[in-house]
Amino acid sequence: MSEPVEHNPSQASCDRLTVMFDGACPLCRREIGMYQSLEPLQAVQWLDVSEAQAGLTPEEQARLMARFHVRLTDSRMLSGAAAFVELWLTMPGWRWLGRIGRLPGVTPLLEFAYRGFLHLRPYLQKAMRAAEARRLRAHQQPRR
Repeated sequence: MSEPVEHNPSQASCDRLTVMFDGACPLCRREIGMYQSLEPLQAVQWLDVSEAQAGLTPEEQARLMARFHVRLTDSRMLSGAAAFVELWLTMPGWRWLGRIGRLPGVTPLLEFAYRGFLHLRPYLQKAMRAAEARRLRAHQQPRR
């Protein structure tokens, strides 16, 4: 598993794919955790942009948290569906989806779906946080 990196994305090494994700989002944490459990086909840095980052302005942090981002080894930044396609291409078991995503016309369709998800994301986050809180309360209940 690749190691997390805790610094400004502009300072992060460009020798590997850098995945920038919202670690404050329960949906994002779960999905990124699933990817982190895999052995990537190339080195990946995981950067939780929800944490205080040295040199990251509040505007940059908000922009990076609003959409999924990856930075390629050539320093290009991708977001949304294009970022997912690049991540999938590095993950065993997901490369097939990355290859489909690279077919002409597919990434724009994935981006359309991703933008739809972004509208639902706050409601899904709220529901997931409530479910996590219920699960935590149930776990903390004394056993009879």
